[in-house]
Formats: sequence, structure tokens, C-alpha cells
Amino acid sequence: MNIRKVGVIGAGQMGSGIAHVCALAGYDVILHDVTRERIETGLATINGNMTRQVSGQKITADERETALDRITPADELAAFEVADIVIESATENEAIKRKIFSDLCPHLRDDALIATNTSSISITRLAASTDRPERFIGVHFMNPVPVMELVELVRGIATDDSTFDLMNDFVQSLGKNIANAEDFPAFIVNRILLPMINEAVYVLYEGVGSVESIDKAMRLGANHPMGPLQLADFIGLDTCLSIMQVLHDGLSDSKYRPCPLLVKYVEAGWLGRKTQRGFYDYRGDKPVPTR
Repeated sequence: MNIRKVGVIGAGQMGSGIAHVCALAGYDVILHDVTRERIETGLATINGNMTRQVSGQKITADERETALDRITPADELAAFEVADIVIESATENEAIKRKIFSDLCPHLRDDALIATNTSSISITRLAASTDRPERFIGVHFMNPVPVMELVELVRGIATDDSTFDLMNDFVQSLGKNIANAEDFPAFIVNRILLPMINEAVYVLYEGVGSVESIDKAMRLGANHPMGPLQLADFIGLDTCLSIMQVLHDGLSDSKYRPCPLLVKYVEAGWLGRKTQRGFYDYRGDKPVPTR
């Protein structure tokens, strides 16, 4: 089959980014979320990001307009009956994702593919909640999607070779590079990255260094483009916690225990940039450490 129409479930930071790159690559995109307000917010994000690409001369104004016209908002899952593939990019919660897939499958053509943008959850388990595990695959985009070059392609135990080959070609058509990962908790990138972030939170929790000193140490001492606590705020502290919990539960190793301070921030609703407070407070002219 040829992929022409792409469905995206979730119009947040990741879903809007996926819709963005698919539309620019020439695919018709159907964008869905639980409310029309969230869809409109996602479309506004795409519009703003594409406008910045025009200003940076990465795309032309005509390419922007054409790509925006390819994106259709959808209030109901029934809109995906014409989709060749649907990419789920909802919150990193297994129960929510499984419910989405069970609700979605009755609306799909028999030959349609399903992909999940999960950053940590078992592809095999998620596939088992669908009526087509052989046509289900993990396609983990990096954040921000329009900028980052890598996509992790993860097959479950039931994923057909034809599904893998088709997704491999599709991802490359978006201008992305692929890292093949096995279906283990958090795959490759987050298996390495999130424990580092969690350890940075432990360093803060134990009073070894302040927010500023920890981020400065890793920027200037390890040549990282962004400090680990700043990066955690960018990812979302709730997402960081979810991934650490998946690692801890899935691998049963104490080295993956989420730092209590990370748990405390999430309990407070201080989730990073998206809530204006995390390890930094973003409500003023410039970010200020909260600890």
C-alpha cells in the first residue's frame, strides 16, 4: 500500500509536530484531540512554527500555505476511516493509549496501519489492545519534531516485516534518520537520557548543587546544549516521571527509582514550561530557578 493520508491523535507538542512534518512532506493530515480547543491550539502552534521556518528561509511562504491546507481538524475518531496510517501521540499513559486504540480500531480500514509515538511503553502490549498487532509499530519522534532528525522505529513481537518496511520508507520520506530499537522499556534514547535527568534531580535533592550550578556544569563541563534540569522542564516533568516509572517497573532495578523531588514537583503541578513552573519559573521576563 501507499501512504497518502496520515491521521494524528493528539494535538499537543508532539502531535502537532508530527502533523507539521507530515504536511510539509506532502501528506494529507487529519488531526484529532479530545476537544476542538486543543485542536485549534495545535493548529496555531503549527502555523507559528512554520512561520518561523519561513523567516529562517527553511521553507517558502507558498510551501507553508500548501502544508497548512493539507491539515484537516477532526472532532471524531470516525474521521480516520480514510486514513492509511494513524499515529497516536497522546499523553504517556498506557491506560489512556489502550483506550484510544480500542475506540479507534472499529473506524479503520482493514489495511490501515497504527503507530504509536510512545517514548517508553511496550509496543507489544499496546499492539495487543488493537485488532491488528501485525500492522502496529512504534515510531518515536524526538522533541521538537520539526527540528530533531532522529526517529526510533520499534517493532513489537507481532509486527509484520511489511509493516516495518513501509514505516521505514515513510519515516525517511519525512526527512528523518532512523534508529532501530528493540521493544525494551524506554527503547534507546530515553533509556540513556532519562536516568541522567533523574540523577541530576537527585543531585539537586541531596544539595550537591543548585539548579543553576547543575545545568551550568553539564552545559560547560560536558558540552551539552541544554542543562538536564532545563531539558526536563522542556520535556515535561510528568513525562519524565512516567518514563522513569516505566523503567523502574519494567526492569526491576533500583537504579531507575524516580527521585522523590521529581515526584514532588509533579504532585505540585509544576510540570515545566507547559505549566510555567518546574525547576525554573517561566512567568517573568527570564527563567528563574525555583530551588
